[in-house]
Amino acid sequence: MTLTTRARELSAADRRQQRQEHKRLRDLERQTQERAKLTALEHARLEVETFEGELNVLLSVHKEQTERWDWNTIAASPRPVPPQRHRHRELRATQNAIMAAAGFRPSVVLGIAGTAAEGQLADEQEFRAAVAAYSVALAEWDEQRSIACRILGGDLAAFTQAWIELNPFDDMSDVCASVRLSVHSARLAECSITVKGTQILPKEMKSLTATGKVSIKPMPKARFHEIFQDYVCGCVLRVAREVFGILPVEVVLVTALVDTVDAAAGATPSRAVLSVAMPRAALNALAWERIDASDAIDQFTHRGDVKASRKTGEFIAILPLAVNEVVQASIESSSLAELLSQVRRLREELGKQSGELAAVVQSIPRI
Repeated sequence: MTLTTRARELSAADRRQQRQEHKRLRDLERQTQERAKLTALEHARLEVETFEGELNVLLSVHKEQTERWDWNTIAASPRPVPPQRHRHRELRATQNAIMAAAGFRPSVVLGIAGTAAEGQLADEQEFRAAVAAYSVALAEWDEQRSIACRILGGDLAAFTQAWIELNPFDDMSDVCASVRLSVHSARLAECSITVKGTQILPKEMKSLTATGKVSIKPMPKARFHEIFQDYVCGCVLRVAREVFGILPVEVVLVTALVDTVDAAAGATPSRAVLSVAMPRAALNALAWERIDASDAIDQFTHRGDVKASRKTGEFIAILPLAVNEVVQASIESSSLAELLSQVRRLREELGKQSGELAAVVQSIPRI
């Protein structure tokens, strides 16, 4: 083989190596472009999913509820058991000392080692810690049982105290701006809530195009007000659920107010846009995971529909339902079965009283 032939072979081999390197580089560049394209698609999908998730949070506030309080169970709960003084560590340390003196290897149980005096000190420290924990548990039990008994006894001050102390909307800034509760009787409570204004809703709609890009369009006014209506109705339902979860009332009246901007006065007065009276039994019967908040409100006695004026865009103010209207509606909505049950109870009571009266009459001596 001549040098020229060898040089040609080396040159061909070098060109083949270069072609392979170029091919590999092109493959890497293509993979990088595909990865960048995929990343762009993922970013677009994530942006749309985030938008939809934030919107879903606003439209599903009625589906959640904090802890429900069973005051009957709390009132009947047993007193905490006081701690007992034990000598476990002292006795184990003494046993270990005896075993060591007899030539056996002492066992270390519960991390016990050292002398009997050290074990006794450890037992005493454990007992003191148990006493401190018991004191806290006893105070909590006494406080909860006391307020439970007062609530079950119809003490309206206890109703208000329980609501203030439990404060279910303390960390629920996504639900509404403020909630004020008034308890009119052991059966009826009233809530005035100020929902967040239209600024809480997005002004634009986001969706994915066929090519995987983000499409951003202004939200139609009709859709905007429809979403806000569902949000307000959801807040009203959520407040009612929280009231029933804490207080043993039978009916709750919830009035929703929306802040409006008064350009002339430079203030943000509130106007009532929805007022709903909800009985406990009817509210508990709702299928929370499937209901539409606005449709659910139609099942109850209510005034207002969270509609906005086409001219001004401001929400139409309403006169909230009055307590006497709620009481009357509650009476009118009583079922025939409930009325019959009341009649039966009255008949039984009259029969019992008649029997007692007859016994008294028979016991009177005749003259």
